[in-house]
Amino acid sequence: MTIARPGRPQDLPAPDVLWARWGLVAVLEATVAAEERGGHRTGHWIDGHGLRLDDCGCTWWTLSRLGEGRFVLYGEDESSGVKWHEPAVDMLATGPDWLPYERLRELLEGYELGCVYWYENGAWARAPYPEDLSDDGLDCGMSRFVDRADALRNLAYGDQEWGRPAVPAEELLTAAEERRLTPELLRAAVGDSPAAARELPAMLRTLERTGLG
Repeated sequence: MTIARPGRPQDLPAPDVLWARWGLVAVLEATVAAEERGGHRTGHWIDGHGLRLDDCGCTWWTLSRLGEGRFVLYGEDESSGVKWHEPAVDMLATGPDWLPYERLRELLEGYELGCVYWYENGAWARAPYPEDLSDDGLDCGMSRFVDRADALRNLAYGDQEWGRPAVPAEELLTAAEERRLTPELLRAAVGDSPAAARELPAMLRTLERTGLG
């Protein structure tokens, strides 16, 4: 699956698939130290807003569940031309009434938002874009999860302190997508190094919060 520039709603997979791939990375990156710091982080994690991604430079994203069958994906990649477009693009145009408008408008006022996609009734949607808009950042921001091959490469070549997963990336990703990523499988994946033993409690708490088990 590929993402056009600018992105199209049909470029995104079902939100449960997106959640599973993103959530698995959050589980594998979880550390006790990051939990204790709280607040904003870098990397991948889950908090009260939902699944988060921030590389502390070029891209940040949030995927939130907002009720049965409802999700919102919002964020920004430096490749997005939306917030600089003239005339201005209303990223919230045609949005449903259940979107987190207070949060989104706060980001808009701070020029921190690049695009917004929402999901209900079995389909993704977004505001209309002008024909001359070249990019909204969705490709650079989300291709790591939308393309399954990219998702597998990210798992196989992660930079976790405890090393690469001891369970094949394909097995881990499939388990997450099928909501059967058990604590036992996670323990087998991270092995028994001192670093893995130290961070496993944080990984298990993140696993519970993501609901991938």
